Parts: sequence; C-alpha cells; structure tokens
Amino acid sequence: MTTFTLPLPRALPRRTVVGLTALTAVVALWSSFALSTRALEGAGLTMVDAAIVRFAVPAVVLSPWIPRAFRALRAERPTVLALVLLAGLPHFLLFAWGAHLTSAALTGLLVPGTVPLFVAVLLFLCVRRRVSPRRLLALTAIVAGVVASALFTGGPAGPAGIAVLLAAGLVWAAYTLGVARTRLDPITVIVVVSVTSVASALLLATTGVLPSTLLAGTADLSTVGTYALVQGVGTGLLSTACYVVAVKNLGSSLPAAAGALSPVLTAVVAVPLLGEPLGPGLGFALALITTGVAVFALSPASASAPDAGS
Repeated sequence: MTTFTLPLPRALPRRTVVGLTALTAVVALWSSFALSTRALEGAGLTMVDAAIVRFAVPAVVLSPWIPRAFRALRAERPTVLALVLLAGLPHFLLFAWGAHLTSAALTGLLVPGTVPLFVAVLLFLCVRRRVSPRRLLALTAIVAGVVASALFTGGPAGPAGIAVLLAAGLVWAAYTLGVARTRLDPITVIVVVSVTSVASALLLATTGVLPSTLLAGTADLSTVGTYALVQGVGTGLLSTACYVVAVKNLGSSLPAAAGALSPVLTAVVAVPLLGEPLGPGLGFALALITTGVAVFALSPASASAPDAGS
C-alpha cells in the first residue's frame, strides 16, 4: 500500500502575521475616524477643536517619552521628518474639510482609496520604480472609481470636496513613504506628530485663524470626551501605531492599498448612523476602487525595484 504525505501549508512568517494583524486594526479605526469626522457639525465642534482633541490625547498619554523622542530627531533626515509630520495637522485639516464638503462614505472612499495610486506615482517620480501590468490595471480601476465618484455623487460642493479629499490622499501617500524610510520607532513617530500638531492647532485657535468652541467654552463636554476616545485614543494612538507597524513589516504598498478597504465599512455604517443613503453612483465608485485595491494587493510588485519599506 502506497501512502502519500500531503505537504502541510507553510506558515506565514511572523512579520507578515504581525503586519496583517496591525493592518486589520487600521481598517476598522480609519472607518471610525471617517465617521466621527463627518459627524463634527452635529456634535458642535469645529475642525480645529477636533484636531486639538485628536492630538492632545496621545501627546499627554505619551508625555514621558517626549524628551527621548525629540532627542531622536537629531538622527533623522529633515526631508523624511517633513514627510512624517504631514500625517499630523496638514492631513487632519484636509480630511475634515473634505468630510464637511461631502459625505462620510465619500470621505472614507477617496482618501484611503487613492493612497495606493499616489504612492505608485511618487515612487515612480522619486526612484523610477515601475509597477507590474496587473497593478497598473488595478490603479486604472481606482482612477475610474475616483472619476465615477466625481460624476455621480452630485451636489454643488461635490467637486470641491473631492479635490480636497484627493489632496488629503496625496498627503497621506507622502507620509507613508516617509514612514517606510524613517529611522524613528512607532512611539517616537506618534509623539513627534502629536506634539507638533496640537501646538499648531492651538496656535491657529488662539490667534483666531480658525474658530474654536473649545477655547470659547461652549463645547459640550460629553462630546469632547467621545472624540477624545474615538479620535484621540483610537486614531491618535492605536491607528497610528498599527499603521507604522504594518508599513515596517509589510512595506509601503500593501498597507497603502489595503487601507482602502475601510470605505466598505464606512459606507455601510454611515447608512444607519448618519442617515446617508448609499446611492448607485457612489456604490459603483466604491466597487471600482475596492476592486482595484484588492487586485493591487494580490498582484506582484515590479521586480525592478524593492518596495519602499523593504
């Protein structure tokens, strides 16, 4: 009697497991970020208020690490540091502004959905890294989804909101490349981004450049507490740390692509939570971008150059 031994499935490397676990958490936390940012108007908070809460919480929680973090900056390259800091107040204000002009579903769709496209463009411009034909097809689907969202979502503020959200996606793509190249550890990244961002937000609020209900004393404390939990702890601490871990373990391309899966969760939850209908136009755009992301994530990268995070 002849017996055949079936090969056991090869276990995933520990780095891959850690990276995928972190990436799963990022998708869920980004969805909560999009939903809570879109709900700012009904909560009685301004954009700068939300920024102060979002960045103050991690800055306070991680305050014992502040001296060590800023000492570590001496070993970092200025260009890379500038890219890392883009994840702070610049990205937050663009994201919140775009959310104000559009919807939660569109906000959750366009920002993470276009990050892989912008990462591919920036890698080509910086290091002449070409993408494989399958990834090029995936990026084409993402672009088609962006165009569909612009054509079918409607509303007088639609095009302006889409443009702002695309800018937010570009800023996050630049940050992703910065994280892949930084010598800073995840805690230091969170500390530096949070401290510089909350200081900048307070400056904008105290000088009157942006209105603030927090400084005016009219903000609802229960709402502030909710935002401190969702955006300060969830986004400010957990999602930032998980994203850095994902990029460090998986490279920059896969986290940038897989992060675009959060729109599915955002769009579904926004229907009962915010009363936003998921129309056929947005559904079509969602399908295009999500399909493009899936194909991008499952396709091999170009062999001509390593991933930015490898």
